[in-house]
Amino acid sequence: MKITVTGRKVNLRDNFKELAAKKLSRFDRIFDEDAQANVVVTLERNRQTVEITIKSRGMIYRAEATDFEMNDALDQVVSALGRQIRKNKTRLEKEIHSAALDQYVQDYLHTAEEDVSEYKIVRTKHFFVKPLSTEEAILQMNLLGHQFFMFRDEQSGEINVVYKRKDGNYGLLEPDTE
Repeated sequence: MKITVTGRKVNLRDNFKELAAKKLSRFDRIFDEDAQANVVVTLERNRQTVEITIKSRGMIYRAEATDFEMNDALDQVVSALGRQIRKNKTRLEKEIHSAALDQYVQDYLHTAEEDVSEYKIVRTKHFFVKPLSTEEAILQMNLLGHQFFMFRDEQSGEINVVYKRKDGNYGLLEPDTE
C-alpha cells in the first residue's frame, strides 16, 4: 500500500509518519500494493483531526477522528477503518482479498462478527428534481432541516447533492463526466 501523509496547519514529525505507516500496515494483507492511503492531519484550536482515505480497486474507505493528541486521533481512525471493514466484510469479499480479510478479522477484531447479508431499505421516496443553483439548494436543505439535498444544477443540468459537514460548512457532490 502506498501511503501519503500530509499536515495542514501543522508540521508532522517523522516518528508520526512512521507510526501511521506501521498502523496502516495491518491492512496490507487486505489491500494489494496498488492501494493508496492518504493520511491528512489538521490542527484547529488545539484539536488534531486525522483523516485516512484508502482507495483500492475503485472502492473508497474513509474515516476521521478528532482528539487533543495526534496519536490518539490516529488510533481512533485506524480502529474506525477496521470496524468499517469488519461490518461490511460480506460485501467487501468480492472487492478485496477474501482470505486476507478473514485473517484480519480473526487476528485484530476479536469481537463477534456481524453478518449483514443485505441492506434493508425501509422507505422509498419519489420527488421532482427541479433545476436550482447551489445556494438555492443549500437554502432549501436548511429550510427542510435535512443534512443533504439532491437537486439538478441549473447550469450543467446534472444531478448534484449538497450536504452539511460536521464542521458546519457545506459540501457539494457533482458527477464526474469521465
